[in-house]
Amino acid sequence: MQKTNTTPAAASDDGQMLAVFERLALAAGREVMRVFNAGCAVDRKSDSSPVTEADRESEKIILAGLRAAFPGIPCVAEEEASAGIMPPDLGDAFFLVDPLDGTKEFVNRRTDFTVNIALVRNGVPEIGVVFAPCTGRFFSGRPGRAETIEVDADYQITGRQPISVRAGATPLAVVASRSHNTPETEAFIRDLGAAEIVSVGSSLKFCLVAGAEADLYPRFGRTMEWDTAAGDAVLRAAGGMTRTLDGQPLTYGKRNQADDEDFANPHFVASGKAASSA
Repeated sequence: MQKTNTTPAAASDDGQMLAVFERLALAAGREVMRVFNAGCAVDRKSDSSPVTEADRESEKIILAGLRAAFPGIPCVAEEEASAGIMPPDLGDAFFLVDPLDGTKEFVNRRTDFTVNIALVRNGVPEIGVVFAPCTGRFFSGRPGRAETIEVDADYQITGRQPISVRAGATPLAVVASRSHNTPETEAFIRDLGAAEIVSVGSSLKFCLVAGAEADLYPRFGRTMEWDTAAGDAVLRAAGGMTRTLDGQPLTYGKRNQADDEDFANPHFVASGKAASSA
């Protein structure tokens, strides 16, 4: 099992950081929805993936807030990384930001895109928020506590409920990527036998497992650390775990990889009770 610092002082610091994450996610989500409702052009990055004004403006809001509140903690953010802007040293803790996870969903006018902010400590995603501004679904997590957050039309928090993973249901409910499904994922699900398939985009897949709405999220396709860190933090806070195919916890801050670029993830399976007790 991973170990975290759960002293009262550490818990208080984590709570204060999480409050900043929540505030920034709401502000970024408001801007994302402004662009969504107004419409915008879609550009292409060097890897041919889409990027919009919403990605860029959301990232500006989040990074400005993080750097003002925590100037000593380096930030790794998707759009900065695409532009070659990267901290030279990550240290023991760093932020991972995906300002608009599910850009394909956003571009195709679907609703399950999210704003993601996470803190990684010693390779473990420990604090994270995932906000889906189009639907209002909002999840947060820190060591020992995961919550779903209620938000009103003015982007104000109106309530909170604790969440935790469940023991496997019968049949198992498996969440799969709407835009990035692969034959390997389909084979994995088929090998489970009877399984209910829930198709959803973005990092909400982690959150459905965290909130006991699903049991497994297998990913046999390409992801980057900023795609997964916030949802993974929520899942781990809710009692779940994300493991690579060799059974080891997925780690973060991967640089100088022999067979892939910085911050690229291997294939993994995120799950609830069964994984956390392994």
